[in-house]
Amino acid sequence: MASKDKESRLTQMSYWEEQLNQQLARLAEKGISSENIAKDTEVKKIRAKIRETRDRLTVIEEKEKKLEEMIKAKAEKAAKPKESKKKKKQQEEEEASESKRQQKKKKKKEKKSKD
Repeated sequence: MASKDKESRLTQMSYWEEQLNQQLARLAEKGISSENIAKDTEVKKIRAKIRETRDRLTVIEEKEKKLEEMIKAKAEKAAKPKESKKKKKQQEEEEASESKRQQKKKKKKEKKSKD
């Protein structure tokens, strides 16, 4: 039952819930107390399967949510206007024309003026 498909996991969940209800009904017909029903090994196994399936469903939903966010981010990035190469080259040339020492001095002056 190791399926990664959401629909099949939902089907499995309903199957295990039905099995649990049937087992609880069988035990109730026999007149077993609720404490002993909780200790029944078959009931424990079924509840474990339900927990396992529920956990897997949450992981699948998280992956779907993350995928949607990535698609949305990609669409936003595609919609954003691209910066032209000329502007980038001009910016690089301006920065290259100043030596590193001059750039450091400029940054220091900017920091001092901000403070």
